[in-house]
Amino acid sequence: MSDAGESPLEEAEEDEETELEEEYNQYYREVESMQQELKEDDILVRKEPQQEEEEEEGEEGVEEKGGEGEEQGEGGEEGKEGGEGEAVREETEEKPGAAQEEGAARQEETTVKPPEVTKSMTSSKRLILTDSQSVMSGTSLVSSNFNESKHALESEHSETNELLRDLSSELRFLDLDQTRSEEQDISFPETQSSSELREKIDQMLQDELGQERREEKRLSSLSDEQEKEFQSKAEILEKSLVSTSEDILFQKDDSANVYPLTMTWSFGWNSSLPVYYIRDENQRVLLYVCAHTAVIYNVFKNTQHHLQGHPNVISCLCISEDRRWIATADKGPNCLIIIWDSFTGIPVHTIFDSCPEGNGIGAIAITRDAKYLATISDAEIQKVCIWRWTLAVETPACTLNLPKEYGVQNYLTFNPTNNKELVSNSKTQAIYYLWYEEGNILAHSAPRLTEKTFNKLVGKFSQSVFHLNLTQILSATMEGKLVVWDIHRPPSSASASVGSPHIKPCKLVHLQKEGITVLTTVDSYIVTGDTRGNIKFYDHTLSIVNWYSNFKLSSIRTLSFSKTPAAPPTEKSNYPPDCTLKGDLFIVRNLIIGTSDATVYHLTTDGTKLEKLFVEPKDAICAISCHPYQPLIAIGSFCGMIKVWDYEKKKYLFSRVFEKGLGVQSLTYNPEGALLGAGFTEGTVYILDAMSLENQIPEPFKYSRTSVTHISFSHDSQYMATADVHFTVAVYMVVVKNGHRVWEYLARLRSHRKSIRSLLFGVHLDSNEPRLLSLGRDRLLIEYNLLKSYRDNLEVLDIHRTDQGNYPTCMVWYPPLTKELFLLICNSGYKVKLFNSTTKMCRKTLLGPVFGSPIEQIQILPVKTTLELQKRYMVFINRDKVGLQILPVDGNPHKTSAIICHPNGVAGMAVSYDGCYAFTAGGQDRSVVQWEINLSALEAAVSLGGEDLTPFYGLVPGGREGKFYRVIVLRVNTCW
Repeated sequence: MSDAGESPLEEAEEDEETELEEEYNQYYREVESMQQELKEDDILVRKEPQQEEEEEEGEEGVEEKGGEGEEQGEGGEEGKEGGEGEAVREETEEKPGAAQEEGAARQEETTVKPPEVTKSMTSSKRLILTDSQSVMSGTSLVSSNFNESKHALESEHSETNELLRDLSSELRFLDLDQTRSEEQDISFPETQSSSELREKIDQMLQDELGQERREEKRLSSLSDEQEKEFQSKAEILEKSLVSTSEDILFQKDDSANVYPLTMTWSFGWNSSLPVYYIRDENQRVLLYVCAHTAVIYNVFKNTQHHLQGHPNVISCLCISEDRRWIATADKGPNCLIIIWDSFTGIPVHTIFDSCPEGNGIGAIAITRDAKYLATISDAEIQKVCIWRWTLAVETPACTLNLPKEYGVQNYLTFNPTNNKELVSNSKTQAIYYLWYEEGNILAHSAPRLTEKTFNKLVGKFSQSVFHLNLTQILSATMEGKLVVWDIHRPPSSASASVGSPHIKPCKLVHLQKEGITVLTTVDSYIVTGDTRGNIKFYDHTLSIVNWYSNFKLSSIRTLSFSKTPAAPPTEKSNYPPDCTLKGDLFIVRNLIIGTSDATVYHLTTDGTKLEKLFVEPKDAICAISCHPYQPLIAIGSFCGMIKVWDYEKKKYLFSRVFEKGLGVQSLTYNPEGALLGAGFTEGTVYILDAMSLENQIPEPFKYSRTSVTHISFSHDSQYMATADVHFTVAVYMVVVKNGHRVWEYLARLRSHRKSIRSLLFGVHLDSNEPRLLSLGRDRLLIEYNLLKSYRDNLEVLDIHRTDQGNYPTCMVWYPPLTKELFLLICNSGYKVKLFNSTTKMCRKTLLGPVFGSPIEQIQILPVKTTLELQKRYMVFINRDKVGLQILPVDGNPHKTSAIICHPNGVAGMAVSYDGCYAFTAGGQDRSVVQWEINLSALEAAVSLGGEDLTPFYGLVPGGREGKFYRVIVLRVNTCW
């Protein structure tokens, strides 16, 4: 009986163990599936249970056998609090046998079923979606419910305890360690109850609500104007700036300069390229090119916006009919084509590798609707490309290689009514193009013109346009004639192989005597500009309608008409009559006129009012100098012009143009700021009044036969020294005659065998007398004895050799950062050397700035207060860059920063009296750039762990339609 009585119990226990094991396996699988759902939803949770606390809780569960029902009740209450709902209970499936029902009932009383855990887990997911703290709360509920069921089952059976230990150990190593770093300080469910977690959640929600209320209170305290400005900026930030239809270019705040050197103004413009009239309603805004920067200039506000991004000098540009989209291209290595949004100044698309040969772009045109762009490369074999720039493509839609015999095509334009037709010309050849978009074929026709074609001299072509009747092409020549071409188009249904389009010369019209330099169309007129400064308007039959010839302008380079049509005449209008027999009013749009002497005019046609906007040097600029105590800069050009600007107000003050043949090579103010010394290209030296540019000497000094490259004044303005191309140093001094101070020639000496790189005055430490030194490319440092020099005899005090292999490039007095006084000399080997100013002994050799070419000129930034004497800075230029360096020099490459200022070469540099601005002259690019110096940004770059962040190209744009990237090409020095 005993055996028979024990057998059902053992079988029931075995069935119960089997059932429990199956349910625990199912439970484990459900927990694992819940973990997978968490991973798929990208919810990161960390579970870090402590082993000791689990063991203590397990022992307490074994000792409290009689309290399972109470514990279960507490667990149910916690489940209600954590899950914020009633727990779902399911009845166990009925099993055959009383022991099985008893075990199932006992299990129902002591454990929480998997569906309840699933319910809690669903609730936890809902909390996770609202706050990161709720992630922990939901996990806490799952873990606490699971631990309660574990404790109850441990008290039921020892084998069940072993199974739960294995299960908990596996759960402990689940992959739940990918939480955020800010969530690691949160207390975890093993040590916190759900009520505490809920209190933390409520507290966080209250904090967020309080923060929102404080923000609303702060915003409500703002003035109405500030609130409107804030809201407008917020609206702009919500959407792309390119998507705006409003002109916000000059509403943008560009005051925050985060770079050590920032371009703030550009003096001069490239008169070889056109100037465009892009705004004309309430503001007069122009577009022109200055070196490698396109400038958008607001005439009324006297402000500039710079489109920076090209690594080379811009060679051509064009603008869409609506004046919004600007396309610029350059010549040189790594040439770029950039399309800009003129409403925002943002580069919306950049075409890289447009010319793999590295020659750049020679001509560019854009369609009337700004959908397509056409370019002609500047190579020996020119390539014509059409670009779908509004699409996400990096290659042209079609290309065409032109034979050499066509000549260099330098002008290109689209048919204003047909995006598939173009015309270009060189000096000897006009070419018509027809683009078959379906096959991406560019067909062309280029008939050769000779003197026998019309039995007359045709002349060299200047520009070509499509006739107003759209069936002809007009090509202007420098002989004042127009070549009329008939266009023969194939049928629209024919392909490129069936019918070839071509043009045929049909007429040669002799319009005028003067050579035609500009040919364009506006409204119903064909417009020409010529070498005599005349602007003439013709109708579609080439009959003259009106002209402007009494302005006495120089040769016309560009004509740009207003986007807005001319207003209808009223009683107050003053339009001139045309020259036809009817004598109707001649109504035409306002226009911008650019001439060959770098002058820009605005013509208001209602009343025929011509206004001169600005006059800039038309030749190379090599001479610049800043006033010693006023915000003035003097700019000299090879065309003989000296202009003086107030660089803080950006205002032109006065100028002087010297007679033909006198090109300004060098300029320097004396220390008092009363005189301006000017050296000219043919050897003449002038001493001018600084405020009027009038002569201060009866006759200029003419003791040199070649260009005067350097001028320097002594600290007391008693001496002036010059150096010329023939390695000669000349000295002039002040003498008193008849109670007046006059300048006289003292002596000159050919002291060097190679070009003179620096000419410098100093002060003797013991006598306060001036001292003069010169440094030549022949590696000689020479000091002159001024006290012992006399008429026609310049005495030499000593001569020292500075280098062995390399040659010196420039010299400056090193600031008194130490007790010893030094001369700082740079050489062609990227080294800087400190020489004792008295003994001329080299005391230290260090690595100098390394930015592609040796340093050519250096200046020490002046200080404003005595507190700044121990923290000094140096400005330098090399072949094409301007940079800053923190002193003292110690060879650390991370203490320097440089940026490209003039890709074709820097000709000169000057520093403002307060050290806030640096100025660079571009030589042949006919420009001077003003750079704002931000020493805080330089110090910040140095403090970044020794990384020198140097923007080489300023802002290199990129992107496609609707997108843009402001990419800064940085030079990062990583070793010292």
